[in-house]
Amino acid sequence: MADPLVPATVAFRADGTPYSPLYGDIYHSAVGALAQARYVFLQGNGLPERWQGRRAFTVLETGFGIGINFLTTWAAWRGDSAHCEHLHFVSIEKHPFSADDLRRAYATTVDDDTVATLAERLLTAWPTLSPGVHSLEFEGGNVTLTLVFGDAADRLPALQLHADAFYLDGFAPAKNPELWTPAIFKSLAGLAGEGATFSTYTSAGDVKRALLEAGFEYRKVAGFGWKRAMLVGRFPPR
Repeated sequence: MADPLVPATVAFRADGTPYSPLYGDIYHSAVGALAQARYVFLQGNGLPERWQGRRAFTVLETGFGIGINFLTTWAAWRGDSAHCEHLHFVSIEKHPFSADDLRRAYATTVDDDTVATLAERLLTAWPTLSPGVHSLEFEGGNVTLTLVFGDAADRLPALQLHADAFYLDGFAPAKNPELWTPAIFKSLAGLAGEGATFSTYTSAGDVKRALLEAGFEYRKVAGFGWKRAMLVGRFPPR
């Protein structure tokens, strides 16, 4: 029997940035949540170009948080006339927010009308906080959000998918080391589809070593905002 979920607790720094009292870390850069998602995760994975003209494209995210990466990806898909037919966004979250707390977080985070509209649609469809897999459909079934509530170490090995892009977006490795272990990256490697890419805000040495051990290739690029460097890369053809 799955352990009961411990929901996230919404809290804010003085500048309005949401943070986690449990992990002692922020959910996004104070420079801007949407800009960070676009730069680190969309641009870092070559999106929207890589999904254009394809029948389906799958994103696998470690750490849903307040859902900004999903909302920004969804907005980019809607705004791209050449988007893939079906976007599947899979995200694992050990401590999900309630819908009410998500709404509070969006009030201080989302400054884009298009994304705000999508956030309301997400909140309307938000599931009850129970362990396991919750599938939400939008855009007439052309956008699917699969939320996996539970510990990534337990949930990743049970997934059956071929990811085209990985959003590695847990809290900082020093704050949440359990989400950056060699075992986690080994599970991710097993889910990598042909030509899979990844991006992450961090450039920590332990993360680089774990990526290499699991078979990923990485390179350092300019980071977002005040961050000097971040990592992008791919899982090379088998």
